[in-house]
Amino acid sequence: MPHPNNREVILQGTAVSPGIGFAPAHVLARGVATPETYSISEHRIDAEKQRFLEAVERTRVQLERLQEEIERISGEDEGLIFEAHLMVLEDPALSKRTNKAIEERKQNAESAFFAVIGTYVEAMRRVNDPYLAERATDIDDVAQRVLKNFSSVKDSDEYDSPDHRHIVVAFDLSPSDTVSMDRNQMRGFATEQGSVNSHTAILARSLGIPAVVGLAEAVLDVRENQPAILDGFSGKLILNPTHETIRFYEDLRKQKRDEQMALQELREKRTQTKDGRSITLSANIEFDQEIPQVRESGAEGIGLFRSEFFLLESGTVPNEDQQTEVYTRLAQGTKPHQTIIRTLDAGGDKLPAEPLLEPEPNPFLGWRGIRVSLSRIPMFRDQLRAVLRASAHGKLGVMFPLVSGLNELRLAKDILKECMEELHKENIAFDENMDVGVMIEVPSAAIIADILAKEVDFFSIGTNDLIQYTVAVDRINKQVSSYYRPTNPGVVRLIKNTINAANDNGIWTGICGEMAGQLELTPLLLGLGINELSVGTHQLPRVKKALRSLDYAQCTSMADKALQMPFARDILALSREVAQSAYPDLID
Repeated sequence: MPHPNNREVILQGTAVSPGIGFAPAHVLARGVATPETYSISEHRIDAEKQRFLEAVERTRVQLERLQEEIERISGEDEGLIFEAHLMVLEDPALSKRTNKAIEERKQNAESAFFAVIGTYVEAMRRVNDPYLAERATDIDDVAQRVLKNFSSVKDSDEYDSPDHRHIVVAFDLSPSDTVSMDRNQMRGFATEQGSVNSHTAILARSLGIPAVVGLAEAVLDVRENQPAILDGFSGKLILNPTHETIRFYEDLRKQKRDEQMALQELREKRTQTKDGRSITLSANIEFDQEIPQVRESGAEGIGLFRSEFFLLESGTVPNEDQQTEVYTRLAQGTKPHQTIIRTLDAGGDKLPAEPLLEPEPNPFLGWRGIRVSLSRIPMFRDQLRAVLRASAHGKLGVMFPLVSGLNELRLAKDILKECMEELHKENIAFDENMDVGVMIEVPSAAIIADILAKEVDFFSIGTNDLIQYTVAVDRINKQVSSYYRPTNPGVVRLIKNTINAANDNGIWTGICGEMAGQLELTPLLLGLGINELSVGTHQLPRVKKALRSLDYAQCTSMADKALQMPFARDILALSREVAQSAYPDLID
């Protein structure tokens, strides 16, 4: 229900794209309304099939136009998102079933299409897979467009954007909604559905649109034109903000701008502690179009290129030459620094490597990470050859995800060696000393880190998975989320064990998981002896300032105490105390 008396109300969700927006709310209570249903005579069947064909064709033209628009704005990779929409639209089974429904039901085409597409959406929503559940939104988007195109031949594909500044509030938004919005007027969006890795969230980050998802019943709670502030940093939508709140967020926005200005002074300075300990601070990215942001942020290269988005988003895995082009742009764009490419990391809560006949009962413990690559050797070889070829154009490294033991690592390295030998025979240049690393994400890998360290040039700790596997918590399951604690003593000791093993074997250790960007944990990670942190480009200036404000000797002493503590809350409190003392302006 609407909130009475215009009192301030804060709705808490999940931040997926940073930024702060001030504007009235525009409630987008949309969805595909059930179309009118009426009977048709036998002689109308062919005419209704033709109406369906024309609606599909108009939809195809609109989607292709949107694809061209997003490619113009953000690059080809983001445009590939609409390939999924076009694949749904052009699915022969969809056309066949719709035409059959028209014949058997003897009902109008939009009614038949609505019944067929509804079974598609419902089936995907019932599958216990977060990725497939999100893809139901893509099918909804296609359905909405086709149904609109039954009723009118005019070009009505654009999002109906108000001609004034606004914050969109919706149950969910499709990628085409996001692209079609008037970005000169929209100050951000908040939705009830969605996740950090949804197509819409990816586009929001790419386009620089502040966004929050996971706001329960937001469409019902928010009134049209209700004054609002969107906080894309902490995931809040604030309705009827008080004068005090408005002043707070005006100050916060100015602070964020000042931080960006301060980055111009910091970007050329070394990332080192007050007492001279140097730390490599690099960036996590998903698309090569983010290279300009990497350079502007002052990052020392790319510590994690998530190749699965590039490889799998279009539905067709790019061939070796196509991959080589992308990896070469990364190598050239980050000179003289290094770019580390994580080989395909599909499965779990990420993109599925390919459709499965039956959904996995527990995808986090199933076919994912390096297991996919080792079971799809031709695809793996294409990626490794492409990385090697690109390494001739800049400093590249490669790392293997979700390795649980020495056997997997050696199998992957054997395939890499075979690819090197092939390129030698073909007289194709590559860096024969390219760094090879392994991700430490599974407790078994952390425990035998001393064995793995003898085989690689570096470790990169994926803390998101390491935490969930150590404490046996599905990190996207809200029922057990309180158990997901980065400072669990077991997690902290596994990180320290990994770092010690690396040091003993003369290799470096980095962290590319979310812990790397959590400023209250920076003193702990520094004290444990980490050599590199890799974070999102928007987080990088804050992490850099934090590191330059800390004393390594003090953090080492603090970490030694933390390793003896039995409770996660005490370890967190200890690290947070040091952080607040060193950089109080960065800690909430």
